Amino acid sequence: MLPRSLSRYFLMLAIPALVAVLAFAACDDDEDDGGVTPGADETPVAGVTPAGIDISGVPELEDGVLNVGSDIAYAPFEFYQEGTEIEDGLDIDLAEAIADALGVDIEFLNTGFDGIIPALQTEDFDVIVSAMTITDERSELIDFVAYITVGTGIVVPAGNPNNIQGLDDLCGLTVAVQVGTIQVDMLNEQNDKCAEPIDVVTFDTNPLAVEDLRTGGADANFSDFPVAAEDAAQSGGDLEVVDPQVAPEPYGIGLRKESTELNDVIADAIQAIRDSGKYDQILAEWELEAVALR
Repeated sequence: MLPRSLSRYFLMLAIPALVAVLAFAACDDDEDDGGVTPGADETPVAGVTPAGIDISGVPELEDGVLNVGSDIAYAPFEFYQEGTEIEDGLDIDLAEAIADALGVDIEFLNTGFDGIIPALQTEDFDVIVSAMTITDERSELIDFVAYITVGTGIVVPAGNPNNIQGLDDLCGLTVAVQVGTIQVDMLNEQNDKCAEPIDVVTFDTNPLAVEDLRTGGADANFSDFPVAAEDAAQSGGDLEVVDPQVAPEPYGIGLRKESTELNDVIADAIQAIRDSGKYDQILAEWELEAVALR
């Protein structure tokens, strides 16, 4: 064993050599990178997505996720693939395309429609994408960015035994409808014009309202026209939908009043997917080109 003093001597000789080796390695790395150490001025612009949308000033997207509230029981707009918890539907596809344009991930939170606006207001999620018609009453509570235009449809038993052709023909009949929807408001307004009122029966989900019609509890079901058409198509010939659709109005992505930055980038994302052709492609995949924004 070397004396402690001699060991220290050899150590002192080794240190400069080690420093030189490390310095050479550092220079070699610099040469591999072109001799330039990246600085703040040379990094990409933070928060700018591939679609050219700047999301750096959007608090809701700081975690890299767009959280979406949706009542996932309203085919063809939002539903779970049979036997799974995989979300599907026109709204789902459009929301995912918007998230892609914003360069963020997306998560859906299944929320009952009658409580979905309060849940947005208490920040359970960032936005609503749930086949929601823009109305004056809702616009007092939250803001909207329009993305499609949809009317209402009337579903009746096959053969239309009550010869229902429009809202006026619902007077005196029983109509099954989902709670919290624009259709409830339309039926209540129609009741002001009816000599014999409509018996409006509400259900937590539209499938329950359709089942009430199928089992004879109601004379008609009232829902958004593409949903009504889908319900009739899936009924095995038991139901049909009355043409034409009633009072087409825009659907909107719902946002909190204070989410002004998020509102702006959502609008930019919708424009980006329209410009790219992705918007039309998604509508075509669901055979719903007729609901496109004009």
